[in-house]
Amino acid sequence: MTDWLIWIARRLEFYVSTVPLYIAGPAMILIGALDSSLLSLPEINDYLVIARCIKYPTAVFYFPLFAALGSVMGCWLLYSIMRRGGQALLRKRFKHESIKKVERAYERYGFLAIAVPAVLPPPLPFKIFVATAGTLEYPRWKFLLRILLARFFRYYLEGALAVFYGRRVLSFMRDNGLLIVSVVAGLIVIGLIGYSLFSRQRPLAELTPETEVDYPDVAPDIQKVKEDE
Repeated sequence: MTDWLIWIARRLEFYVSTVPLYIAGPAMILIGALDSSLLSLPEINDYLVIARCIKYPTAVFYFPLFAALGSVMGCWLLYSIMRRGGQALLRKRFKHESIKKVERAYERYGFLAIAVPAVLPPPLPFKIFVATAGTLEYPRWKFLLRILLARFFRYYLEGALAVFYGRRVLSFMRDNGLLIVSVVAGLIVIGLIGYSLFSRQRPLAELTPETEVDYPDVAPDIQKVKEDE
């Protein structure tokens, strides 16, 4: 994070970590919504979740929920804006080469293209995947469900790790973000290749001698031959 983001994160950390839950919860939802839609505050949601869970370890059971809900609300807003604005608005905000790469990712991997960036920390971009999903008019509820599940997993995992390892979790994510992205991307590619090979072999494997095949169009002719005999 840059210096001004660090300053903001520290101010928010003091606020979110010290105020009662009925204030910290809505504040976390608002921060998550702004970060995922109109503003760009990389790692601040992660920073605040980790800080709250360090100070109140029992918060790991519920506090990540607020960050996830806020992120879903922000993604829904950006998705809706882009769905109405279309390709013109998308090209105005993002580079043409980046848009084409994301569109190819959606064509090849479907909704994994949004689920994986929602789980992984920076430097992997995220908003361009949300914006492209809006312009491509992907089903709204399927889109939101995948964002929700991915963000749940990310923030709950961070909260749990924060309870055991403290601030070292955030430092590790910041220093090894590119490594994490590369490893997960490699595992996904291997999984997709395996699934593709399994899908190709499955129809041949299912066609065994014991397989009963029904030929309704041929049955009358067979019956006629038997009667002639």
